Amino acid sequence: MKEKDIKCSFCGKSKDDNGVNLLIAGISAHICNNCVEQAGEIMKEDLKLKRAENDSHVLTLLKPKEIVAHLGQYIIGQDDAKKVLAVAVYNHYKRLNQTIEDDEVEIEKSNLILVGETGTGKTLLAKTIAKLLNVPFAIADATVLTEAGYVGEDVESILSKLLQASDYDVAAAERGIIFIDEIDKVARKSDNPSITRDVSGEGVQQALLKLLEGSIVNVPPQGGRKHPDQKMVKIDTKNILFVCGGAFDGIKQIIERRVKIQAIGFSNDDSVEFNEDNILSYVNQLDIKQYGLIPELIGRFPVLTHLDPLDRDTLLLILKEPKNSLMKQYSKLFALDGIALTIENDVLDFIVDKAIDLKLGARGLRSICEAILTDAMFDAPSNDITELTIDLAYANEKFSKSKISQIQEMIG
Repeated sequence: MKEKDIKCSFCGKSKDDNGVNLLIAGISAHICNNCVEQAGEIMKEDLKLKRAENDSHVLTLLKPKEIVAHLGQYIIGQDDAKKVLAVAVYNHYKRLNQTIEDDEVEIEKSNLILVGETGTGKTLLAKTIAKLLNVPFAIADATVLTEAGYVGEDVESILSKLLQASDYDVAAAERGIIFIDEIDKVARKSDNPSITRDVSGEGVQQALLKLLEGSIVNVPPQGGRKHPDQKMVKIDTKNILFVCGGAFDGIKQIIERRVKIQAIGFSNDDSVEFNEDNILSYVNQLDIKQYGLIPELIGRFPVLTHLDPLDRDTLLLILKEPKNSLMKQYSKLFALDGIALTIENDVLDFIVDKAIDLKLGARGLRSICEAILTDAMFDAPSNDITELTIDLAYANEKFSKSKISQIQEMIG
């Protein structure tokens, strides 16, 4: 075929036509420079529309009081933790919007540690605030992490989860939040680090340092060991907010010793008196260090706060008040089958009392509700009923036959 007979397969123009400067040859077709430019513009517009329609990572930055008000719709109590978390998150995302060229003062990250008993809402706090801000959020369990080269998961797997949560959008992942649960489980096993190699304790803490400080890390997008030949993705962690949570079982004794030692002497200062019902409110970085976290790691978590233990009144409110409370969830489940569920108040008191006995915090409420309502959820959809009332006699009967009742008898 002669060169003058070659035409663009899309617009039909030849190289001799006005505006056609280049014809790119394919296997069996050609495309001119005009069509390439138009295709590029169409792709840009289409990408903008898709991002506008389904962009799950547009940052929604609220003021600290607005953040606390939103958290209050889902989480009962924990006012101190809400306040500290709201300020830390607000300052962090203000930092992301900072223009360094206009201001030479560079704001550092506000990574934070949440100390609280199991079931007090550590994970829920981090998850709720990530959903509010509309940023990628990943939860990692520190108990499965080991030092590089040993059986278990490397610390880079934490970033893999964040990358997956952001639909492999690196820019979005680099502005996300990572919640590392059970951080107390990687505490140093011995005060003398030279005795033995602590690959799941101090070794993990050392490996976490480079992630927390802010560095470019090569991340396996599908996890490291199952796909060894995959191409690595570079992620800059300097703008990722790290929130760690842990029960720190046994730290109360450390705090109590420290506070009581401070109280010894001739001072009449009432400030040394402390509330024995909530010793965790006096936790500081020194207690965390004595528990087994290395100073280098603690230094990368400038914010430390606690979560209050849940008393009876708080558990009762958790059961009824939040937007996603258990009672509202179960009412919705039965309503989807056209059944109006009514749970009497003395049943709620019964559930709370059993949760306190089991010492599982808010998580125990769900287990007890399932034990009471499982038979009803099994039978009700097949029965021709429109209303269902759960009274104390029914709740007591079903709970006494459940496995969780057997557990209560064993620990009681």
